[in-house]
Amino acid sequence: MREESWQIQIFKKSLKKKEKLKLLEKNLTISPTDIILDLGCAQGILSYFLRQKGGFWVSTDEDFENLKSTQSLVEKNLVQHGPGLLPFRSRSFDLVVCLDYLEHVQNDDLCLEEIQTVLKKEGRLILVTPRSGKFIVLHKLRKVLGLKPEFYGHKREGYSLKEIKRKLNKAHLRPVKHRTYARFFSESLELILNLLYIKFLSPKRKEMLRDGHIRPSSWLEFDAQRKPYRLYSLIYPLVWLFSRLDLFLFFARGYSLAVWAQAE
Repeated sequence: MREESWQIQIFKKSLKKKEKLKLLEKNLTISPTDIILDLGCAQGILSYFLRQKGGFWVSTDEDFENLKSTQSLVEKNLVQHGPGLLPFRSRSFDLVVCLDYLEHVQNDDLCLEEIQTVLKKEGRLILVTPRSGKFIVLHKLRKVLGLKPEFYGHKREGYSLKEIKRKLNKAHLRPVKHRTYARFFSESLELILNLLYIKFLSPKRKEMLRDGHIRPSSWLEFDAQRKPYRLYSLIYPLVWLFSRLDLFLFFARGYSLAVWAQAE
């Protein structure tokens, strides 16, 4: 029996990624003729599931290593791009999906302008980013624990809803609706797992990937962590149960922000 890809194995034990995918699938309608840009695909975990919704997908990333990992899942329509202009014609895409990418780029205003350029008139954007603000406790704790932004590949902590709406409007992308996800308990667990990986498991690298190094980024790295992964798999039911405490925080906003917008 063929072993599941390492990305899918990670996904099955990732609280936050599963919550993100559930939110996207619930709010994502794709027609068979839609042409979609998956901007910042990382290791291709969400690309794999979203492509099953139909349409013609193109997945991009700045890191060639990420594209190699994505290729093992989606096989085709992969493009490497630089940190500036996107290598596509104007008005090429019906939809751009930009998941946890904007906070990683140096010039986020240029990135949004490029998204607007490659979108067709009234084309759609789905943007997901960490939510920032003065009173977000776990972001402050992250700093206390020594989890520097570069470990995550972040150029900035994230965005408030007000800030991201301002940037979208500046780029002529009209915000339509928004949602948050990953409340306190899920985000706390994510922080603990990131801390353990960075401090004890992550191999030393001369250069960081675009999306940091808070989890295995290749099959070789995943294979080297088989024992910790098996241990985590054993306690995962308890981890999942703890995360369900978020249900009691139905009144609270999550630590991640998803915004739907439309090109003008």
